[in-house]
Amino acid sequence: MTTVNIKNEMVKRKFFKWLKEAHGRCNATVNSIEKAILIYEDFTGLADFATFNSDKAVEFKEWLKKRKNKNNPLTLTTYCTYLRYMRTFFLWLAWQPGYKSKITVDTVDYLKPLEKEKRIATQYIPRNFPLQEYVIKLAGSINARTEIDKRDRAMISFTLLSGMRDKSIVTLPLGCFDENDLAIDQNPKLGVQTKFSKHVLTILPVFDDKLLGYLIEWVKLLKSKGYGSQDPLFPRAKADKGMDDLSFETASEVEPFFWQGTGRIREIFKKRSQEAGLPYYPPHTFRHLAFDLAFRSCKNGEEMKAISQNFGHEHIATMLSSYANYPTQRLSEIIKSMDFSGKPKETLVDQVKELIKKIEKRDNACMD
Repeated sequence: MTTVNIKNEMVKRKFFKWLKEAHGRCNATVNSIEKAILIYEDFTGLADFATFNSDKAVEFKEWLKKRKNKNNPLTLTTYCTYLRYMRTFFLWLAWQPGYKSKITVDTVDYLKPLEKEKRIATQYIPRNFPLQEYVIKLAGSINARTEIDKRDRAMISFTLLSGMRDKSIVTLPLGCFDENDLAIDQNPKLGVQTKFSKHVLTILPVFDDKLLGYLIEWVKLLKSKGYGSQDPLFPRAKADKGMDDLSFETASEVEPFFWQGTGRIREIFKKRSQEAGLPYYPPHTFRHLAFDLAFRSCKNGEEMKAISQNFGHEHIATMLSSYANYPTQRLSEIIKSMDFSGKPKETLVDQVKELIKKIEKRDNACMD
């Protein structure tokens, strides 16, 4: 049984090189596109890509809708993503020697989803995020007896105060945080993995003094241990050999090594929430809470722009479209607090006049 099509493999290799070198796509994106192409080859039985036509495109869409992913149908978001990746591939292929006369641009358009499918797939669903009181309670529930306890308490606090993504947090060196100016230099040149590798300068908004205290205490502890600027702000637990000299047990101390990936930070948040008897909220939901708290404090457009920049967004519209879609409870609170009566609001002059009337009335009463 044929398990590979040599011609297909050769053109795919050329395409992946084009993605990386000509378009600067990262390995994760290239791997995702490769997965979509493999799924298409599964549909065609490894047929030559040159056999692609409009009928095959329509058949592929119907087949893809019925495809199972871990015994569940593909979501519309995944379905539309696969089609987008395949359009990228075939549009590139349509200009390659040996394929120009067989694949046309208008044929590739048959890989587009229905407009309603695209709208459903791309609509933003508001994220449920915790309240500030939840974070304060979660951090405060940790009895800081060990370095691990202090690290976890500081990391939970930092995740809200900074509003940073978990990938940036686990790759942040100690030297990128200035505890005196409360400034964070999210610099990819220093190893910080930010979205789209953007250089972001973040100033910590002090939402709560206790949370900030946990963080400052942790930074001082690291520096007292001799940690340098290139060591992680939130290092992993020290690994000790077990009694059998083979297994490893988590120690109560940290060592100056970065985590590999973000899985561990999510495990810590889940573990600490269970210990506190609280529901689990992923680290990224703390970013939504940080935005909500910061946005409520904005009084003008200048402050909104500053908050947007502080979150790493170049445009306010990006911030509003991603984080200003409130969950049901918060939306209800905002609407119920608004005045829809149309009555003119009392001005400061009106308040002063009313106060003078009360004083005059009191003075007249005293004279009588």
